[in-house]
Amino acid sequence: MPRIQRALADVSLTQLEYVLAVDAERHFGRAAVASGVTQPTLSMQLGKLERTLRTTLFDRSRVPVIPTESGRRVIAQARAILREAGGLEDAVRGESPDVVGEVRLGVIPTIAPYLLPRLIRRLAADHPALSLVVEERVTDDIVARVRTGDLDAALVASDSASAELVERVLFTEPFVAYVSPAHRLASSSSIHPRDLSRDDLWLLSDGHCLRLQAVALCKRRPPRAAKGPQSAKHVPAGCTSAVRFESGNLETIKRLIEQGIGMTLLPLLATAELHTESQRRLVRPFASPGPSRDVRLVRRREQAKQPLIDAVVTAVRASVPKSLL
Repeated sequence: MPRIQRALADVSLTQLEYVLAVDAERHFGRAAVASGVTQPTLSMQLGKLERTLRTTLFDRSRVPVIPTESGRRVIAQARAILREAGGLEDAVRGESPDVVGEVRLGVIPTIAPYLLPRLIRRLAADHPALSLVVEERVTDDIVARVRTGDLDAALVASDSASAELVERVLFTEPFVAYVSPAHRLASSSSIHPRDLSRDDLWLLSDGHCLRLQAVALCKRRPPRAAKGPQSAKHVPAGCTSAVRFESGNLETIKRLIEQGIGMTLLPLLATAELHTESQRRLVRPFASPGPSRDVRLVRRREQAKQPLIDAVVTAVRASVPKSLL
């Protein structure tokens, strides 16, 4: 048997998992904690792997540690090997009529709090042997992790524009306006996109697709005509033009509006979390046809976990009102 084949025969999947853990954490101690082993155990196995491959995988003189040039090549190959090994296990499990296995799902923050409780209950009832691991991240991050195989699939609300990935629209969710009582649109029974202005619209921070969708709807209102020496400094009640605050949390923005400041856009599922009458009174529908977003599932083209992902898709669609399908 050639030396390289003998060497590869001595490489374990566990060693490759430790390599990826160190690459992710850039710290041996944290990688050991993430892997559920002691640091001496992890270091010993990595040292054994380096001796087997006759190369150094990480530059331990750097803080944080970084992969060497050969280490980067091994990391890429380790990720592919572990992905294929997981596919073998899932293929065997796929022979069973039960849905058994783990799905690593990315979900964007403007979907997660409103859909996940419904989805988890549905999966627990329909597929108790399916394990769901969820990461909440902004769109670019989770799409990148789907590409590398760190996530099996993701729920997003914008087109990933990637030839490597497959997208499927699961449901279409309308937006509503959430308007404080002091806002200039508070007396409107419905709102048209032309009524929106970035001057008094709270926005999510960069990286959130809901921010881009809100900005695209906005048409900046013409400046108010000056009516006196005080007018340039006057800020109407409910207007946010004197404050520039952008949040990564839609719930924080909702709290500001409930305290009488500004307005924002909410996806329809978020309104199910408005439990008081005073909160529900702040919701304004858009005039038809109103703005909406397509909630999509994104996955790699070749996906060994397809039966498990199909189960998640079915559960998502069963978790939302039929009017959104």
